[in-house]
Amino acid sequence: MRTKDNNKPQWQPATITIHGGKTRDEHGALVAPLYQTATFSFENTAQGSARFAGEEAGYIYSRLGNPTVTELEQRVAALEGYPAAAAAATGMGAVSASMMAFLAHGDHVLVSDAIYGCSFALFSHLFTRFGIQVDFVDMSDLEKTASAMRDNTKLVFLESPVNPHLKVIDIAAVAKIAHTKGARLVVDNTFMTPLLQQPKLQGADLVLHSATKYLNGHGDVVAGIVCGSQEDIELIKLTTLKDMGATMSPHDAWLILRGLKTLDVRMERHCTNAVQVAEYLREQPLVKTIFFPGFADHPAQQLMGTQMHGAGAVIAFELHGDLNTARLLLDSLQLITIAVSLGDAETLIQHPASMTHSPYSPEARAAAGISDTLIRISVGLEAVSDIIADLEQAFAACTNSNTQNNEEQVKYG
Repeated sequence: MRTKDNNKPQWQPATITIHGGKTRDEHGALVAPLYQTATFSFENTAQGSARFAGEEAGYIYSRLGNPTVTELEQRVAALEGYPAAAAAATGMGAVSASMMAFLAHGDHVLVSDAIYGCSFALFSHLFTRFGIQVDFVDMSDLEKTASAMRDNTKLVFLESPVNPHLKVIDIAAVAKIAHTKGARLVVDNTFMTPLLQQPKLQGADLVLHSATKYLNGHGDVVAGIVCGSQEDIELIKLTTLKDMGATMSPHDAWLILRGLKTLDVRMERHCTNAVQVAEYLREQPLVKTIFFPGFADHPAQQLMGTQMHGAGAVIAFELHGDLNTARLLLDSLQLITIAVSLGDAETLIQHPASMTHSPYSPEARAAAGISDTLIRISVGLEAVSDIIADLEQAFAACTNSNTQNNEEQVKYG
């Protein structure tokens, strides 16, 4: 089978999402075939032995590799600018396999203070059981970041923008700090996608995604992927990913390949809608603070055009009021869906303190800036006027509730 050249300089990211890593099917099928098979047969015992010994290229067993999964890996690697990638069954599978491939008892990891809740649990609850030392630091403060590095720091892990409140971290500056100590920098690029941010250009050694989100875009797959050098990806594939069994199914890879074809046009609509929703939210009296990298006064603006090529489509905002106010707002929505993912066609909204970031202790949430009234919204592909209208009626419900409560207090005060 003939593989198209992923490194053609004339190919733009929008083209790579469709053609990157594509192989020519022997029957001429335009769409990549789905190799829905658990195992692969050998012509004879010598061939089987040679493949297991690594002396002959070819597939053995789908946990060790599959043509459909390989095509997805090649395409995402091309998008991120790396020579190789490893696909995992979930985003957390990609995080865990990538971390564990390079860590041993006594090693130190430096982690951004605000990250996805399950990533936080992995570092703070699980890794420490195996003698891996972990520190969390605000990586937007480069002095604190440099001071937190140790001689035994092997990995530095961050998200940018940070989940859930969209703080932006200077990846190039953190990469320089990490590399000074000989540590690898690992960046979770889920929120941005390779179309809006390529951490490799800023010095990241490994870049990973929850492919569940924008890469797939249709809410019907859980998957992860990590991109890096050929050597690093081979290590991840042949050790932790293989032995933990967190490899991606060929059917899921096929669905993500389908979703990738529309990534460019979807991201354009996501981002356009998000700007209008953010502008609407900024004018609401009930909104105390809004976090959106697209605003001129957001610190991310200093990195626009260099690190970032857009603001993305996730918005976070805090409300005046308390936990009950946040719950009432979400429960009053009719179109927008309460769900904890992002990057789907549907607009999704969630309450980080009680949902995605519930693994944090109250003290850790406070330190990371995750308040009880913080809300995260992933703006979808619906007509933006309908998204805003739904928010409008939900804010009205909260205002009416507050008015009634105030009247009752006056009446019975």
